[in-house]
Amino acid sequence: MTLFRDDLNTTIAQIQVSTIRQFDEEVSAIPDMVKLTLGEPDFNTPQHVKDAAKKAIDENYSHYTGMAGLLDLRQAAANFQAKKYGNHYDAEDQVLVTVGATEAIATALTTICNPDDAIIVPSPIFPAYIPIIQEAHAKPLFMDTGVNDFIITPKMIDDFIAAHPDEHFKGIILNYPNNPTGVTYVKDEVKALAECCQRHNLWVVSDEIYSELTYGSTHVSIANYIPDETILINGLSKSHAMTGWRIGFLFASKEMTAQMKKVHQYYVTAATTVAQKAGVEALKNGLDDALPMRNEYQKRRDFVYKVMNGLGFKIARPTGAFYIFAKIPANFQQDSMAFCKDLAKKNHLAIIPGTGFGEQGEGYVRLSYAASMEKLQKAMDRLTAYIENPANQTA
Repeated sequence: MTLFRDDLNTTIAQIQVSTIRQFDEEVSAIPDMVKLTLGEPDFNTPQHVKDAAKKAIDENYSHYTGMAGLLDLRQAAANFQAKKYGNHYDAEDQVLVTVGATEAIATALTTICNPDDAIIVPSPIFPAYIPIIQEAHAKPLFMDTGVNDFIITPKMIDDFIAAHPDEHFKGIILNYPNNPTGVTYVKDEVKALAECCQRHNLWVVSDEIYSELTYGSTHVSIANYIPDETILINGLSKSHAMTGWRIGFLFASKEMTAQMKKVHQYYVTAATTVAQKAGVEALKNGLDDALPMRNEYQKRRDFVYKVMNGLGFKIARPTGAFYIFAKIPANFQQDSMAFCKDLAKKNHLAIIPGTGFGEQGEGYVRLSYAASMEKLQKAMDRLTAYIENPANQTA
């Protein structure tokens, strides 16, 4: 007798575990595998942050906080945004503490989406946004950014909306620095996008979780220009190597925050109290904790970029985050899943197929350089061996 029933939520039944996680689990069974699959810092949480968490445990911070999170943490997050990016939020009613940026994404999209609303999803893109839109019975409509080296322009948005005259466009997803491409935007580009989104009356769900990891320029938030139309997402996972602590933030207008607070409350009640106390320390006394990590990531980016370019991969040079998104050389299998499986099987190197980031990612691969130089050297040696083996080429 089967316990499965066919009367479950049909939307959930159609959703799959992400290709990223599926592929990572599949190749993990191969011995001596070098994995550059997941986007997680290889650094440890700073010691002063860990000490603050230990102190919180000893002081019995084991009870619920308010739904929005500790006021001290919301104030520290608001101060961080103001000092770093010039965004100004009232900690009392414009900041929510979430269970990582992932819950922030879910809360934001659930709040704005009505059935049959259309959300512009620039693609290739981190896949987490898509099922959340679908769960709200809204429509993710995919805008191909590969035609412009993954940089969105106002004209692209104008043309995309014009090409879908029967759709009710509610919002757009922005994620920059971007996962999977590593590209980001300068001030004039952000300002132009803000004006375009405002003109089209779009909510902007702006995922800026990699804001502290930019190379050669300072991050510019779209909330500088259209704060009332922006739902800003950030967190501590990338800036402070705190992925497992699950502390994220939502910043928005007072009116929008009040609505999102209701969704957040029913999803999770509140973020973990000890992790919130650690977050206060991270933001108050670790303002620049990301800088040593960023400097190391830049060295790693330069190394991997140089090797892969030399092997014939076409790459839009990353200016943020810690990913390389590379076009597979023309004389190799262009089915990205087949390419990655063959590479993993023959040379024990795991990178993610581009289709894990939408149909527009076909023919590409993503790798994370959030790994030691020793591991990256081994990975590039294995990739070089694979690419230089004539038996692996298709033409």
